[in-house]
Amino acid sequence: MAAPGAGEPLGAKNEKAPFAQRIDLTREKLTPAQLHFMRQVQLAQWQKTLSQRRTRNIVTGLGIGALVLAIYGYTFYSVSQEHFLDELEDEAKAARARALARASGP
Repeated sequence: MAAPGAGEPLGAKNEKAPFAQRIDLTREKLTPAQLHFMRQVQLAQWQKTLSQRRTRNIVTGLGIGALVLAIYGYTFYSVSQEHFLDELEDEAKAARARALARASGP
C-alpha cells in the first residue's frame, strides 16, 4: 500500500487531489525544458511570497529598533533619577567644611 500523498497517477479515483512528486535530480535526467519550467515555477513562488517576507522583515526591524530605543531611553531616564552622586557631593562638601573649620579653629 502506498503512503498517502506519494504521488498517485492522475487517473486514479481519489477524493483528494493528487500531490506533486518530489524529484531527485541526481537520479532522474530532466530535459532542459523541464529544468527551465522548474526554475520558472520556483521564481513564481518566490515572487509570490516576496511581499509577505518584506513586510515581516520591516515589522521585525521596527520592533527591534523600538526595543533598542526604549532601553536606551530608560537608561538615560534612570541615570538622571539617581541622586546618590549628589548626596556624595554634599557629604564631601560638609567634610571639607569640617576639615577647614578644624584647621582654622582654636
